[in-house]
Amino acid sequence: MIKVYGVHGSPYVRKVFIALDIKDVPYEIVRQMPFSEDAKYLKINPLGKIPSLVDEDLTLCDSKVICQYLDDAYPKPRLYPMRADDWARALWYEDLAGGRVSELAASIFFQRFMRPLAFKQEPDEELIARIIEKDLPPMLDYLESQIPTGRFIFGDFMMADLSIASPFINAAYAGYEVDESRWPNLAGLVARVRAQPQVAAVLEKEQRALGLD
Repeated sequence: MIKVYGVHGSPYVRKVFIALDIKDVPYEIVRQMPFSEDAKYLKINPLGKIPSLVDEDLTLCDSKVICQYLDDAYPKPRLYPMRADDWARALWYEDLAGGRVSELAASIFFQRFMRPLAFKQEPDEELIARIIEKDLPPMLDYLESQIPTGRFIFGDFMMADLSIASPFINAAYAGYEVDESRWPNLAGLVARVRAQPQVAAVLEKEQRALGLD
């Protein structure tokens, strides 16, 4: 059986759980915190990041690589488009969302959720304000221009949609929601992603893990 190393609440681990659930592939979750300096885990992933996936003799250590592997190994239903131009766009959206967008959303999540909970410290509201007012809007403006009104990017629900929505799910745990009046296409996409049955099921589990149920 496939093993996924990670924890509920990570936007990167979430993508892998949902991909496996959509493809109806059974898997075992091996609880692993990121950057824990766990010597045993570092033999699996020398970067210490999560998720990692072990499928018999194959070990993969990046959510983008893992999800693309799953789409080839278990091709129905597809999570990446088949046309070369759409496939390239999907990879770009996944890279953008998993990079700069996720970095900014994670900062909000850390400051308002993890910092008070784990470190008993007040959030840096000045930093949060700068992210929300200055750093995030250019990213949101761009995403808004790329998302069609009222539907998923490539018609069917795919990894590009989940990748874009996932950082904002974490930010929502810290009280930040995409402004529907300013970025209606993006806000609508996040809502549509949340409503997918496999997404909703994983979110229910991670809300329990985060103590939000």
